[in-house]
Amino acid sequence: MNTKTFASLFAGILLASCSSTKNTKNDLATSLPISTSINLVGIDNDKAPVVINPGRFTVETVTYRLPKVIQGTYSVSDFGKYVDDFKAIDYEGNEMQVNKVDTNSWSISNAKQLDKITYLVNDTYDIEVNGGIGKDTPFSPSGTNLEPNNYVLNLHGFIGYFDSLKKNQYKLDITASADFIRTSALQNVGSATSEDGKNITTSYFASRYFDITDNPMMYGNLDVEEFEVGTIKIVLSVYSPNKVHSAKSLKETVFKMMQAQKTYLGDINTTSRYDIYLYLSEGKEDSPKGFGALEHHTSTVVVLPESMPKEALAESMTDVVSHEFFHIVTPLSVHSEDVHYFDYNNPTFSKHLWMYEGVTEYFATLFQVNQGLVNDTDFYNKIMSKIQSSKRLNDAMSFTIMSENVLKAPYKDQYLNVYQKGALIGMCVDILMREASNGNRGILSLMKELSNKYGKNKPFEDDKLIDEIVAMTYPSLREFFNTHVIGDLPINYNEFFEKVGLEVGEGKVETNYILMDGAPIVSGDPEKGTIFFTEMVLKNSFWVEQGVQANDVIKSVDGEALTMQNANSILQKVFMWKPGKDIEVVLDRNGEEVLVKTTTTQAYATGKAIIEKANATEAQKTLRNAWLKG
Repeated sequence: MNTKTFASLFAGILLASCSSTKNTKNDLATSLPISTSINLVGIDNDKAPVVINPGRFTVETVTYRLPKVIQGTYSVSDFGKYVDDFKAIDYEGNEMQVNKVDTNSWSISNAKQLDKITYLVNDTYDIEVNGGIGKDTPFSPSGTNLEPNNYVLNLHGFIGYFDSLKKNQYKLDITASADFIRTSALQNVGSATSEDGKNITTSYFASRYFDITDNPMMYGNLDVEEFEVGTIKIVLSVYSPNKVHSAKSLKETVFKMMQAQKTYLGDINTTSRYDIYLYLSEGKEDSPKGFGALEHHTSTVVVLPESMPKEALAESMTDVVSHEFFHIVTPLSVHSEDVHYFDYNNPTFSKHLWMYEGVTEYFATLFQVNQGLVNDTDFYNKIMSKIQSSKRLNDAMSFTIMSENVLKAPYKDQYLNVYQKGALIGMCVDILMREASNGNRGILSLMKELSNKYGKNKPFEDDKLIDEIVAMTYPSLREFFNTHVIGDLPINYNEFFEKVGLEVGEGKVETNYILMDGAPIVSGDPEKGTIFFTEMVLKNSFWVEQGVQANDVIKSVDGEALTMQNANSILQKVFMWKPGKDIEVVLDRNGEEVLVKTTTTQAYATGKAIIEKANATEAQKTLRNAWLKG
């Protein structure tokens, strides 16, 4: 999926303890734009009225669908579930017979008489459980929100398509309060104000259905900043319900990050505008809980906790948004036929998630050390964390088979490895290319060459990509792909670190207050309804200094009682702690209350770390410098 998520770090804590084809047929006598509308003024009981006017059909039966799966999520969303009161209306104003084919599809007979379709759309944010992770609701950044002061309009949740008309143009009218700020990269073709001046209807144009799904919007009491990074216009829209954060306060972080990304990418420049939509969740019962981001070709929707300190939010935005922005390389410029001709209700998937998500994640990690945003040790620690996280998943599974079958068991449970082992595959390819070219070529240059060969309008053939990459590069990549990507043999990372004068050894490494080696240091007792520290806490220097012991039950954190129900929310806040934060944690140790009231210091653990070899040769050091700084 094109998403990165924090909620998934904790989603398993409590559980652990208790072929698409091109369709050119046109059902319309003419290819007039499909006229659609969303009425945000007419919302009643959290449901927005939608009207679809397709023009006159020339066939007897048509099928209208909302997406089952959207690009980049690699999971089932079933947006048809959130549609109520679906009606087909004829030219005489009479209701027509409709047959609901499945969760997301409606068949309409006597379609020559169809004038329009109307229905109501429920939003998804206020009915989430764990942000849709392992549940039935969409992941928050792909979901929808219809609260009085904010509307997150991922349009795939509101607007559908007729089977053979996905290439038709769309006209979209959105009616909302005149007081609201509106942000969208879709072409604005006009607006009209109501007679009383209270509402404005804004009209947008989309060249095809893909542009509807690929251009999210945000309406409401927003804070917006616009700035230039090279030739790219950046539009940052922020919704912070309690005004804790603002677009202005985040502007410097985003500008510095994206300027570094643009410098790193060099002459790759596939978009003139990039939108960032940031929704900050209050953490209430009906607030979104799936923290992370969903990329689109020229924008991203981000959902993070509003309670995050400024420094933690800045760090998260750097990690999350940089990943999404790097998607302008792939899949925008380099993608397969599965992506180019995506079927929203019967999708097929590419074998190359190692590239779409893995290489993108690798770029988002590497560019930070390349551009001096982090030091070498920070970069090594991130790579080591990915190695350890990948080992907790199935490390002996063909990555191409997993990618192609990502919606099916047992592969769907391994999806998160695209951000771990997928990134490490990118690293290995990078080092191999640097080695074979005396440091002159790496995976970024490979992606530029693929981008020049294909581009956003020409897909590659999925089964031929690796052959093409090997032909464009070096024989050593053939053995690597056959053994570790197509094949299922785990990667010995020390073989690659040796090439650049590094090794995995024992060392003192910085760690988190709730995660170590990527795994939680707490667990839950479902019978007692408690959360407690595991034996792992004894390896965490900060908690050891506070006298915390294994099996200590956590009663409250900073005044909030910790329960099985709110564990994810509170532990995510602990995950965001930084040194220098005043904290108060109340523990229960065998019936006695223990108070930990202190200021956080950096936590350390003794464990595996990537370290520089004392006897590294000059050739190894030169190759390392080309890898990290080239």
